[in-house]
Amino acid sequence: MSGIMSYGSYIPTFRIKSEEIARVWGEDPENIKNGIGIQSKSVPAPDEDVATISVEAARNAIRWRKINPRDIGAIYVGSESHPYAVKPTATIVGSAIGASFELFAADYEFACKAGTAGVQNVKAMVDSGLIKYGLAIGSDTSQGAPGDALEYSASAGGTAIIVGNDHPVAEINDTLSVTSDTPDFWRREGQPYPTHGERFTGEPAYFKHVIGASSRMMERMKTKPEDYDYAVFHQPNGKFPTRAAKMLGFKESQYKEGLVTPYIGNTYSASMMTGLSAILDVAKSGDRILAVSFGSGAGSDAFDITVTDAIEEMDRSSAPTVRKMMSKVRWVDYAIYAKYKKKLVFGENIE
Repeated sequence: MSGIMSYGSYIPTFRIKSEEIARVWGEDPENIKNGIGIQSKSVPAPDEDVATISVEAARNAIRWRKINPRDIGAIYVGSESHPYAVKPTATIVGSAIGASFELFAADYEFACKAGTAGVQNVKAMVDSGLIKYGLAIGSDTSQGAPGDALEYSASAGGTAIIVGNDHPVAEINDTLSVTSDTPDFWRREGQPYPTHGERFTGEPAYFKHVIGASSRMMERMKTKPEDYDYAVFHQPNGKFPTRAAKMLGFKESQYKEGLVTPYIGNTYSASMMTGLSAILDVAKSGDRILAVSFGSGAGSDAFDITVTDAIEEMDRSSAPTVRKMMSKVRWVDYAIYAKYKKKLVFGENIE
């Protein structure tokens, strides 16, 4: 059975606290932290973008199990913030990691579930025998307009998953998707910041799709929440995934390991994938995981996963774990954050 051969994440070291953003906009920091459940978020350095973050995540995935990059037959990069409107990120990643010239490569976009859509696609390609290994990446340097609620959560990070059927560390038992035309979040071409439907993003967007995909997966697999050791969901903030978990019947002990958004913010296409990465960092053979992403517009991808004994073959000294990257922090104030995120306007553009 095909599954996750290896995985790797990358989280920028720069962070800004929610209270610092609240200070600038005259908001009550406690209300902000309690309202969205986010204490701080990652900030990309001036020389970091989706391409560099994707490359670092991919390299970490390759290091874990010494995967030969020339055996990777497909690379798909899902993101809302590709550095080029016309120029694929996937080709940059392929060149940087030394992938073969004979390579399927493309960029995906489906809000925050573009990365997991890539996982589904490379799994199908592996299962069909078309490729040996496939690399799917979720990566973002997400945007939030100054003073908008998204500014407290929109962050940066990436996770890469290599799929194959050569003794994977975690078998993907099954996957499914649910989809509807729900315009809860959007950004038109040329606009620097997205627009969102505020409370509309919860219902009927996030909860309908996450709960729907989770329920359908458990029905298909004939499982119950207590059959899983871990559960991880898309994390637009710290509140939605915990509420979804409780609605489905999961306990805190099952979802807390994969809940990383309170400390690094919403990494969008990397959100659920990074939570899954954090779980796999500590998982043992036989552990079962329910993983469900969400993308505005809207849809969810669900995965039923079982960890295998190959997890013990991971070279844990060769790449950092998610928790280790989360612990490496360089705090910035709002001025530096605004500079790094290019929120400041210079020169002739100043009126």
